[in-house]
Amino acid sequence: MFSKSKINEPGPKSGDADKSTAAEPASKPAPSDYTPSTPKAKPPASVLSSDLVITGNIKTTGDIQIEGTVEGDIRAHLLTVGEGATVKGECLADDVVVNGRVIGRVRGLKVRLTSSARVEGDIIHKTIAIESGAHFEGSVQRQEDPMQANSPKAAVATGKSEN
Repeated sequence: MFSKSKINEPGPKSGDADKSTAAEPASKPAPSDYTPSTPKAKPPASVLSSDLVITGNIKTTGDIQIEGTVEGDIRAHLLTVGEGATVKGECLADDVVVNGRVIGRVRGLKVRLTSSARVEGDIIHKTIAIESGAHFEGSVQRQEDPMQANSPKAAVATGKSEN
């Protein structure tokens, strides 16, 4: 009942059809010739200089290096606290390297306190390294997923339940 006629369709004329079909395969690369583009380079860490004082929380999916003073919580992929830096708040990152001073809780999959580190607060980690000479006051707790704020172990310790 219905038939599709090429007469009313826009496109090349019947004389041009042979030329366009011959040119099309040459302009499109074959699927096997596909070469993926090079992956984007990872951006460098954001650096907060030593003369910078921040009051408020910082959140990034990238890397951050603190050299100044931060009064607030910090969440990042890789957090590096420089030797002259002071952080007053919770530090939460996949990797945390403390060279300076942290007053507050530290949560991370990998936490490293170097010999110049000064930490006053609890550390919740999956793996930890504390160099000789580091100053630490607080408790250390290993958790399989320290990034989760409300883990079952923390709920039991505070007397709260998930019911």
